[in-house]
Amino acid sequence: MSSLLVTTVAGAVFGVSLAAPPGPMNAIIAEESVLRGWTAGVRAGLGALLADAIFFVLTLVGVTAVVQRYDLLSGLLYLLGGGLMLFFAVDAASNARAEAGFVDGETTVGATGFQKAFVLAITNPYQIVFWLTVGVGLARPGTLALADHVPAPVATVVGDLVVETGSPTLVGGFFGGIVLWVTAFPAALVAGGRRVDGFAPAIAAGSAAVLAGFGLLFCWLGATALL
Repeated sequence: MSSLLVTTVAGAVFGVSLAAPPGPMNAIIAEESVLRGWTAGVRAGLGALLADAIFFVLTLVGVTAVVQRYDLLSGLLYLLGGGLMLFFAVDAASNARAEAGFVDGETTVGATGFQKAFVLAITNPYQIVFWLTVGVGLARPGTLALADHVPAPVATVVGDLVVETGSPTLVGGFFGGIVLWVTAFPAALVAGGRRVDGFAPAIAAGSAAVLAGFGLLFCWLGATALL
């Protein structure tokens, strides 16, 4: 296998491992997918992807480092992000009560998944920290031990794989992996939703719970940072 292909695959694995774990962005993607269809779910995923692309550019020029220097700014971001998550949690809970089952077909009614995911991602201090640390390493020339930066199950698969950083191929593979997740995840949810009666309200309720949990956590972290 050529080094170019290895780097591309490594970047894709890294991107999927970053996008796949449960969290507020996947909660939004899941809600949009089962209530409004595959296209709505993908749009939500692309909202989060756009935020990552912006963070990548800002990291290259050193702008995001400002957040790390000021505790006040970091605390305010936690409060803002947490407040938005709680707001969207209420919306998801309302959807869970309103929907009787999976919406069979694409609809544009209330299609705000892109905006929701983008706003949550762009105000998420965790993502800012990622781009200040691991994300910087993607663009700077050097090496990256993939197993040190992915979840344990993925680490056992990649083993001792070390890739060259600072390569457009690695960055392209990384964002390609995220694109793969935000298209395949909604497709799997839509397929499942069409087979299981009542799947949509259950997913919406689960999304509300995830968003509420992360919202409360972020608000607590923000209040702690400001006190």
